[in-house]
Amino acid sequence: MACYQPLRSVTVEDIQALQGISTTAAAAQLHRKLTEIVAKYGADATNTWRHISQYLLTPDLPFAFHQMMYYGCYFDYGPDPPAWLPDPEAAKLTNIGKLLERRGKELLGSSYKNPISSFSDFQEFTVSNLEMYWKIVFEEMDIFFSVSPECILHETPLHPGGQWLPGARLNPAKNCLRLNAKRSLSDIVVITRDEGDDEAPVTKLTLEELRSAVWRVAYCIDTLGLDKGSAIAIDMPMDVNSVVIYLAIVIAGYVVVSIADSFAPTEIATRLMISKAKAIFTQDFISRGGKKLPLYSKVIDAQSPMAIVIPNRSSTLSIELRDGDISWQDFLERVDKSNREVEYIGVELPVEAFTNILFSSGTTGEPKAIPWTASSPLRAAADGWSHLNIGKDDVVAWPTNLGWMMGPLLIYSTLLNGATMALYNGSPLGSGFAKFVQDAKVTMLGVVPSIVRAWKSTNCTAGYDWSSICHFASTGEASGVDESLWLMGRAHYKPVIEICGGTEIGGGFVAGSLLQPQSLSAFSTAAMGCSLFILGEDGSPRPFDSPGVGEMALGPLLFGASSTLLNADHYGVYYKGMPVWNGKVLRRHGDIFERTSRGYYRAHGRADDTMNLGGVKVSSVEIEKVCNAADESILETAAVGVPPPGGGPDKLVIAVVFKDSKGSKDNMNSLKVSINSALQKKLNPLFKSKILQVSHIVALPSLPRTATNKVMRRVLRQQFSQVGSRL
Repeated sequence: MACYQPLRSVTVEDIQALQGISTTAAAAQLHRKLTEIVAKYGADATNTWRHISQYLLTPDLPFAFHQMMYYGCYFDYGPDPPAWLPDPEAAKLTNIGKLLERRGKELLGSSYKNPISSFSDFQEFTVSNLEMYWKIVFEEMDIFFSVSPECILHETPLHPGGQWLPGARLNPAKNCLRLNAKRSLSDIVVITRDEGDDEAPVTKLTLEELRSAVWRVAYCIDTLGLDKGSAIAIDMPMDVNSVVIYLAIVIAGYVVVSIADSFAPTEIATRLMISKAKAIFTQDFISRGGKKLPLYSKVIDAQSPMAIVIPNRSSTLSIELRDGDISWQDFLERVDKSNREVEYIGVELPVEAFTNILFSSGTTGEPKAIPWTASSPLRAAADGWSHLNIGKDDVVAWPTNLGWMMGPLLIYSTLLNGATMALYNGSPLGSGFAKFVQDAKVTMLGVVPSIVRAWKSTNCTAGYDWSSICHFASTGEASGVDESLWLMGRAHYKPVIEICGGTEIGGGFVAGSLLQPQSLSAFSTAAMGCSLFILGEDGSPRPFDSPGVGEMALGPLLFGASSTLLNADHYGVYYKGMPVWNGKVLRRHGDIFERTSRGYYRAHGRADDTMNLGGVKVSSVEIEKVCNAADESILETAAVGVPPPGGGPDKLVIAVVFKDSKGSKDNMNSLKVSINSALQKKLNPLFKSKILQVSHIVALPSLPRTATNKVMRRVLRQQFSQVGSRL
């Protein structure tokens, strides 16, 4: 902040000195408007910023001027200055606002005032009245149960997280395609465009067209001869075809296995083996930036089961298929034409039945296989309804992949809330995606901070109109303050709703809200129906309202959260060794969080040895296996994520112990190149991205270890963090 000054001290010359302010006249005009705002509201920093952000700042002004205004406005404000403030009338029109306006006094009693003032009371209500809250949410989203649950929650000592919706039957994919009061057959449910077709109109898909496509694929899957409940993998980009296939697998009573299209063959093989997948849908190539990236060949190298292969943006395949594999065209011809338009009667699933197997990296080196049940999609959609305010008139874009939880979350949070999904089939890092956001009239844009940093560095969004955006959502990694400020400025200072959750939760546990002031890179509330506990150094929960930093734990009664793992002890991973609060053992999450003096939450990375690098979670052990074999001079390595001094996602630092005391210390740059190349080839091609690459290599005589010879990566992380500015 040393380079900024209070707004009252800013001069015309200061403004003109900024790159991008071309003339004295332009600087003088900006200064005149600024002076008027400061004179009227200067004593109230938040009101001053509200008027500056709404009436002075525009996307075409240089970001340096935006920074000058924001940091100058809050020069002596202290921590957590609000970058966005809710409008009382707009708050009443949000999903939660409308509910509270109708039923606030019924739910909260005479203490209810309005959606903004009573929001915290309502969040507490959602925790203390779980049955009533979730019944309301299911009604709001119009969820159809073919067999109604015996109750919402059954608490039992055998299940720390409780049994949710016992006895219920439903099909979440069938609910996605169901007609209800929110929409008709002619409603647009998907808007899409391929990279390279940026001047063409966007393609729109109606609910009627989506239903027909899903039903046809579901009928075709049934011809493969697989038992109901069999696992079927998807390793594809997230486009219309993969969404149709995903819904078809679920509606037909099979289980989706989510595999990211960026994975190397060994990673694909691991996930196929753990899930026992019987078939896989994939694509011949992926088109990115004018290049054809092979995908089907990686699936073959992974020794996959039978593959159904979709051509990349063309009607025919250009490659020869392995014996037993099926082309997309032949697959779709397996059902008689007369049956293709007939409604597929979806399989009504027990609520505990698996619908999706996703993977999250653990500390053992093998990814944890996390099953989503028939109820998990309801949790994902509920977060969309409550925190992201997704509804009928929304168009939601979120660059992601079905290999990560955000892919299924995007499907369910849009379709179960009557909204439209916007899919760009290409790289989100360039101007093509920025134009798609404009042309599709996106109202909610989801991001991971690494994408925002790429946009900011290349300025690829310049000249595109993002005024249709009502708010952003950010997840996947810690965001930086300046990146969030820049992003808000692209859409005339619409808020960024931060969300942190997990695959094993089916959504978020801490988030922002359109009913609360939002501070940059911070979370303003526990998620609906969720209670948060920051553990002190003694392992016990800190007092709820006291500032502090510690490992985050969650109240165990969390709807949608996992109750089993396919390849690990669920109780051991999430509950063993956790403190008991009010007679209930808390659920482990594993992130370090801070509760600030103003009641916000800030993430400080992983408490265990799983790192989050640019939104990609990867275990230290996975990285170390590759690093140890990258050079003959290496004895052993330890991989840690180190937060940079200025905030943002962790940097990958490798501690190296050489076989010889001299080792390769004089050739660190060459070693770094070798390790980065090995990580890209043997672990994940995404390691070619600068944000994921090894930032520094540090030579050590030995690694710190416990008495039982376990590497103390947390000690290394702390040491490297203390000297972070010199690394």
